[in-house]
Amino acid sequence: MTEMTTHERFRRMYQHKEADRVPMLGGPWGTTLERWRREGMPEDADYIEYFGLDRVAGVGGDISPRYESQVVEETDDYLITFDAWGTTSKNWKHVASTPHWLARTIVDRDSWEKAKERMTIGRDRVNWDHLQANYRTWREKGCWIVGGLWFGFDVSHARIVGTEQLLTWMIDDPELVRDLFTTELDCSLQVLQMIWDEGYTFDAIGWCDDMGYRNGTFFSVATYRELLKPVQQRAINWAHEKGIVAHLHSCGNVNALMPELVDMGLDALNPLEVKAGMDPIYLKETYGDKLVLDGGLNAMLWDDIDRIEAEIRRLLPVLKENGGYVFHEDHSIPDSVSLDNYRRILQVAKELGTYD
Repeated sequence: MTEMTTHERFRRMYQHKEADRVPMLGGPWGTTLERWRREGMPEDADYIEYFGLDRVAGVGGDISPRYESQVVEETDDYLITFDAWGTTSKNWKHVASTPHWLARTIVDRDSWEKAKERMTIGRDRVNWDHLQANYRTWREKGCWIVGGLWFGFDVSHARIVGTEQLLTWMIDDPELVRDLFTTELDCSLQVLQMIWDEGYTFDAIGWCDDMGYRNGTFFSVATYRELLKPVQQRAINWAHEKGIVAHLHSCGNVNALMPELVDMGLDALNPLEVKAGMDPIYLKETYGDKLVLDGGLNAMLWDDIDRIEAEIRRLLPVLKENGGYVFHEDHSIPDSVSLDNYRRILQVAKELGTYD
């Protein structure tokens, strides 16, 4: 089969049809890239081009309250910052980890109302110079372009109010949570609509909403239906009205929500986190005719080349059947993965992911 562009491959996957090969994506930690450079990858190399991965470009804008970002403290080992959402966090410089959230500005209904007043959406929320400089090249190179949304449980608890606070509000003050989610989505869609109306169309919408952890979901299915599903449904409907698809990233065990996601018409799900109980073979057999599966390759195995190669050989021939699959680790590629091992992983993936 003639070699396709990334756009052509993704389009075939979303049509649940075969392509020249499955699309291949990868998300290494920064420390992983540092290791690969020490092991021979050129310092100035774009790892996506270097490894021949598929290219996904993103468009979007800033919907934050625009609190003045500042560095609170910096040492050789860590950085403490105050960000545009009013959150203070600590990040290690030389170790890949999630941030340590230290303090919040939005802590109750009054502080949320004050933040919401600052979330007026105008043209200054979009980096038009970046779009003008890059959009034509993305299209000419056949990239898959995704409009990014910022709304829902994950960004609200992690970046804005804190996990315990949000979960408490979901029971004690659901109207406040509903307003939080709705405002986030309203602002995000306003930004994407501005971009679309300027002629910078995209192929999909995508958003991150980690609704699960190792043992299940953070909240009940009933709570999901009441508070989160309506805004997710509205995002999906917005995309479908434009003839484009909707892609959700949700880490953790979200098996309980799978029927709900399919019912909404969601087009793709990532990352299918194996260590949290997501079985990619079961998902393929049960939902593979309706849902593009993106991921499902246990990142905990990637530093053992024999085990991950065996896992790819077990899964990929099944997952690629009739299209509808994107080769992707189920979490970021850790810095325990060597450059040579990653090359071998991609070699096996291209071999098994190619359609006859």
